This record gives sequence, structure tokens and C-alpha cells, in this order.
Amino acid sequence: MRDDILQALLESGTLTLPDILLRILASAVISGAIYLSYWYTHTGTAYSKRFNVSLVTLTILTGTVMTVIGNNVALSLGMVGALSIVRFRTAIKDSRDTTYIFWAIIVGICCGVGDFRVAGVGTAVVFAALLLLGRVQNENRVLLILRCSKEKCLEAEGLIFRYFQGKAVLKVKNTTAESAELIFEMPRSAYSVTYKKDQDIMEALYGLGGVEYANMVTQSDEITG
Repeated sequence: MRDDILQALLESGTLTLPDILLRILASAVISGAIYLSYWYTHTGTAYSKRFNVSLVTLTILTGTVMTVIGNNVALSLGMVGALSIVRFRTAIKDSRDTTYIFWAIIVGICCGVGDFRVAGVGTAVVFAALLLLGRVQNENRVLLILRCSKEKCLEAEGLIFRYFQGKAVLKVKNTTAESAELIFEMPRSAYSVTYKKDQDIMEALYGLGGVEYANMVTQSDEITG
């Protein structure tokens, strides 16, 4: 009886146990490159250890599913129907995370069907591309938030326009009967020019009179969760 059960386990499906182990282990090994690439290209709050581990397990699970499906069309349709009930609600912090998800799935598919050459070459090319370009980031933007009396509104706008040489763009203007709140956006390079000025922009604004507050805020693309 025990021998029959062992034989049934070893001969289940069209693949032998060594073939199954090879495909799943190949998924696990190549997922290590995905793990290293994600770790290298993400910094600060954009990096999530749990998401990085999920990429490894996603690769292995995809390889396992493709090993089960093989060339069985009926089984593949049934698997698609079963997986269609899954709904993902995890927020993507970085647009690059979508690339890593597709990368993990594609590697799992290639390893699951036994095409290790495609999985290896594709992973090497993507890894090299992300190694060179993965740390490229958008330039952080600086927001200048100003609240002043309505009479000083135009004068403050003109001062900011001249001070930053037209690179400060007015994004929001909220007004009441007595005051106005202005929000300007500018690239970090434009704000860096202020260090070469004789007078700080805050001092210049408060020198106009009628300014309740003026704040500088750095805006980045990272999303904290």
C-alpha cells in the first residue's frame, strides 16, 4: 500500500519528480536576481521588504502553476477561472513596482514550462537595464505656500516671479474677502538659486508687509504607507 501511494505521487501528471523540482527551483534561483534588483533600485520609503519577498514567492508560485498546467488546455482554462476570483487591493507605491510584478510572473511562466534559457537571458537583460537606470528619479519639486492680505497679493506674485526668474508656477490661489493663499511650484534647481541671493525669499516676502506666513515644502514622488 505504501509503495502504491509513493508510486502515485512520483508518477502523477506528465512530469517526473526531478523535472518538477528543476522547474520550481529554477524559479526560486532566478527570483533571487529580482530580489537583488528591487533592493538596489529602491531607496527610502519607496522600498518595501515585504513587497520584495512577495516578488520571490510570486515567481515561485507562478512557476508552480505553470508546471501544473503544462500543455493541458482544459486545465489552463479552469485555472484561469479559479484565479479570476482573486482581487488585489494593495496600493502600488512606485510605478516601477508594476514592472517587477510582471517580471516575476514572466520568469515563473518561463520556468514553469521549462524554457530556462529565455528566463535566464530575459532576466539578465532586465537586470542590467535596471542596474543602469533603476536609480533614475524625478527631480523633487519645491512648494512655496504663502498667505497674505488681499492688497499684497499681486505684489507678492510679482516678487516671487522675479526672484525665481519665472520658474515658479502658481498652482493654487485661494482667496477670501480679506486674504489670499498662494501655492507656487518650482523645480529643486530653481530653489537652489536662492542660496546665491543676497536676501532670502522669506525675508523679502515678510518685508512686503501683510504676509501672515510663508512656508517652503519639498514634494517628492514617494508615497508613505
